[in-house]
Amino acid sequence: MAWDFSTDPQWQERLDWIEHFCREQIEPLTLAFPVDFWSGARLPKKLEEIVDGLKQQVKERGLWGIFLDKEIGGPGFGQLKLALVNEILGRNMAAPSIFGCQAPDTGNMDILARYGTPEQKAKYLEPLFNQEIHSCFSMTEPQGGADTHGFRTHAVRDGDEWVINGEKWFSSFGKTADIIIVMCNNGMFIVEQGTPGLEFLLGSGIHAHIRYNDVRVPAGNLLGPEGGAQQVAQFRLGGGRIHHAMRTVAQVKMALDMMCERAISRESRGHLIFDYQSVQNDIADSYMQVEMLRLLVLQTAWKIDNSSGREVRTDIAACKVTAARVLRDVIYRAHHMHGALGTTDLLPLKDIWSSSPSMSMVDGPDEVHKVTIARNLVKNYQPHEGLFPREYLPAKRALARQKFQALIDSDEELREYTERVDRHAARRA
Repeated sequence: MAWDFSTDPQWQERLDWIEHFCREQIEPLTLAFPVDFWSGARLPKKLEEIVDGLKQQVKERGLWGIFLDKEIGGPGFGQLKLALVNEILGRNMAAPSIFGCQAPDTGNMDILARYGTPEQKAKYLEPLFNQEIHSCFSMTEPQGGADTHGFRTHAVRDGDEWVINGEKWFSSFGKTADIIIVMCNNGMFIVEQGTPGLEFLLGSGIHAHIRYNDVRVPAGNLLGPEGGAQQVAQFRLGGGRIHHAMRTVAQVKMALDMMCERAISRESRGHLIFDYQSVQNDIADSYMQVEMLRLLVLQTAWKIDNSSGREVRTDIAACKVTAARVLRDVIYRAHHMHGALGTTDLLPLKDIWSSSPSMSMVDGPDEVHKVTIARNLVKNYQPHEGLFPREYLPAKRALARQKFQALIDSDEELREYTERVDRHAARRA
């Protein structure tokens, strides 16, 4: 079995270019013009020309839409290479959009590519890939959260149309999206913005609260099989979870960089704060957590590339939970090390910290994923027979003695040694 932690030299050259491009091109632009490049909001013409020029450079490098397979229009690099790229892109909110891999469009493109009809791909997937339109995934419901078993949004077939009724919230970019992919309890459907019956209630920022009042869509807007919404959603959310974890690696690595720089720059009571053991402990604990998360994410990405997605569900769930935990721990330490400055808008830590509770909720709460991990692991085991556990040493030792009994009986010195060992064990007991 091959087990190699090195990066292909040619891919490393691309990673170096991406890092330089993000640092020298994207970061200055987003600092000079702090607008939502990734939200689909209309930009001033001159600014749009600059952003389009950056996107063109990415396309010329063959790095546009890197999450999609070749047959769909992407380069087909696979999840491992995508993870290495996201370690860089995750440091800047605008970078994924400029590389054509921004959420939630990525996940929606995934399911359109996997389950879409030729007509749906031509009408929705191609313009999504080219960023001519933007999308929303409308799943969570007020009464049941992310628990699909309690969903009430339902579609009824009426001739050549489906009629959708229900209520969704935390539908990110729902108000500005050109298409909304809505999960009903009997199927997944594509709803175009402006369709009669779409009612937007008071939401939370970009996260829309939508009521579907007799929303009619053509029969051809069913995405995937009738009754197959759960299957489609699981495929979509698995990719989303690993991508969130990939970008979390970038954020915690940046926070660790900030901590190390701060520790050897800031003085307190006549000493660099690095001289204090608590600071050293924080840096060491953060490094260990960051590296464990990074290796878990890279290994999971490698598994996705080399097996079926279903086989990696446990690992993806572990990445999602671990990412939230590491983000919370490391950003807190970085906050603390920067003192009051860390709590302000003058550093990126405040925004990252405010997203840490969300990481425990997006794409399903951590508690649900822990249940998934435990259940999947336990499936690989069988109950032990008898009163004592399988690793009960007296029983295992007795079986081992049976294996060597003939040898013990044939050698007097070995027999005496064994009896002496048994007497010693009996006295200890």
